Order: sequence, then structure tokens, then C-alpha cells
Amino acid sequence: MITYQYQKTGRFFGQIADGLEELGSEELRELGATDVIPGHRGITFNTDMAGLYRINYRSRLLSRVLAPLITFDCHSSKYLYKTARSLPWAELFGLENTFAVFTQVSGSAIKHSQYAGLCLKDAIADTFRDQYDRRPDVDPKTPDVWLNLHIQHNRATISLDTSGGSLHKRGYRKGFVDAPIQETVAAAIIRLSGWNGEKPLYDPMCGSGTLLCEALMHAANIPAGYLRPTFGFRFLPEHDRHLWETIRQEGDDAMNEIPSDLIQGSDIDSKAIRAARQNLAALPRGERVQVSCSDYRDLEDLSGRTIVCNPPYGIRMKQEGDINGFVKGLGDFLKQRCTNSRAFLYFGDRTLIKSIGLRTTWKKPLKNGGLDGRLVRLDLY
Repeated sequence: MITYQYQKTGRFFGQIADGLEELGSEELRELGATDVIPGHRGITFNTDMAGLYRINYRSRLLSRVLAPLITFDCHSSKYLYKTARSLPWAELFGLENTFAVFTQVSGSAIKHSQYAGLCLKDAIADTFRDQYDRRPDVDPKTPDVWLNLHIQHNRATISLDTSGGSLHKRGYRKGFVDAPIQETVAAAIIRLSGWNGEKPLYDPMCGSGTLLCEALMHAANIPAGYLRPTFGFRFLPEHDRHLWETIRQEGDDAMNEIPSDLIQGSDIDSKAIRAARQNLAALPRGERVQVSCSDYRDLEDLSGRTIVCNPPYGIRMKQEGDINGFVKGLGDFLKQRCTNSRAFLYFGDRTLIKSIGLRTTWKKPLKNGGLDGRLVRLDLY
């Protein structure tokens, strides 16, 4: 039986959104990882199987956790194919399992990621075919086994995705509105706000409730993977089902109650409010989050709170209208009715920040999908 790279080193790679590397490193240390080293859009770290289970189940910021199987010099597709053929793929998964290969290539002799992925897929299929005269099916959307191929400067790493797909897919998003904020980005906003339930939190433009859901999960200590049906680590050769159940129960037992008035939100769009209620209902304690259909300008007083908000802009507005005027109006509302509060606003279009008309305490880069946005903090006196 082959010894894989992660087994020799105990090191794994956590993929994370650009700009969240330091924040993710902090979270990994809290979850027990050691020798944590942030890099570009990823973090390398050491952990054992219990830690791997805990990180996958409880990390709110990571996109996925990769277990490197092998790293090698790779100057040609022929050598990629030959090296991949040497791995005992049937030790990891069987003919009844579907698989897919996801590839990133940069600065290498192999120029095209799609072609590199095809080479690895063919090597896996041919290995099974030689052994069983059959091959497992490929499912590019919802495979059982997610494999990652990364080639940079002619150095290739083949990894098993222990998360089994992106961790941002929490499982609570049942209702939708246009351009919702990604769950991991919303979790980053809650973490960067420093809010820990010591004062009420309010989102006056909650949309489908992603920020409210992430605030609830944070305050009630609900594991980020609570609703995920399965994880990719079950295909690791040393997967210990009993240990995994113990770690999962440990996370579930740490959940706590929250007051019914701690987290609240509203939105002018009744469809968005229906979606928010549907999403919150999927989570434990979700019924304790209060949401209502209301224009933020009709709210009487939001003083002494933590305010989080992803104001609508450009692609999120049905009719663009005067976006700058809209943002200025939000600034006026914060100044007049949110005294002694602290607001954290995410602007997907950072050029709108100046329109808020208030002094920012800080601005932090935060990407949401293809948007190079900014999270701003406003201390309202």
C-alpha cells in the first residue's frame, strides 16, 4: 500500500478567498491546526485526522481542504499521465463512485487546465479499466470524489478534496434573491465585525438573509457543516467513522441558545423576506431570528447595535436609478437613527463608499465572487 504525501507530512492545504488568508489562519489555529502558513488564496497547515474532521465541520471561512496525494516535477502531459497511473486509485474509491477532476495550471509547459485535467481523468479511468475491465463514471457537478490537480511552474500536486465540494455551500440556502453574498464572505464580515452577541445585531437590507444566517451560526455556535450531508474525507484510506461521529457530536454539543431579540433584519422586498425566513428555518434556532418587511427609512431607532449590511448596487438593483443618492440616504439614516452603534457595510462597488458621507474607521478588501469589494467600519456617535 502506498504512503501518500499528506500521510508522510501531516500537512494539508486550505483553499480560501483572496484576502482572507490571515483571518483563515487565525481560525485554523483556533480549531487546533499547527504550523499554519498563509499563502496566496490558500493556507498550508498540519493536523491529525480528528483535526481534519473538526476543520471541515466547523470552519466558516475555508472553501475546501485538500489532502495532497503526490507532488512531482511535471514538464509534459505524458509524464503527468504516467505518474497518475502509478497511484492505486482503487484504494481510494470504487467503481460505484463517481469522480471529477478540477485543475489549475500556471506558468508551466502544460498550458491548458482542461487538457491537464483530461490527462489525469484518463489515467484514473485506465487504471481501473486495467484492473476491473470497467471504469467509474465522471460527474462534473456532484461527484462522490473531488480530485484537484494543481500545476505551477512545472510542479504538479494531485490532491483529494477532503471537503467533497466547496464548504461555502452550507445547506441552508433554500430561498434565493439576485446576487446573494457568498456564505464564507458573510461569515468573514461577521468575524471582522468582532460581534459576539454582546449587543443586538441588525441588518436593514437583509435580502435572503445570508448575513443573518451566518450571524446566527456564529452566535449559537452552530457548526458551519451542520447541514452538509457528506464530506470527501470518507474516501481517505484511514477514515475512522467512529472518530468522525465523535468529532461531529463534539461540535453539535457545543451549540447554545440565543435570545429571541439578539438578531434581527428587514428588507423592503417581500420576496426577499420570504426567502430569508425559509433559509433561517433550515437552521437550528432559526425561529429566534426576527425578520420583517420594511423600508429601512421607516425604521425608528437602531441605536446601540451592531449593524451589518450589504447595500444593493449595480447588478443587484432592478433599476439602477441614482445609486449614489441611495447610498447617501443610507448614510443619513445611519447618522440620524443609529447613534452609539457600529456599522459594517460591504460595498461590492467600492467607488460608492465616498457617497455614504461618513468617516470610515477602516476599510478592508473583501472579494465576493468576481467583485473586488470593500468592507467598511463606521463608528456612529
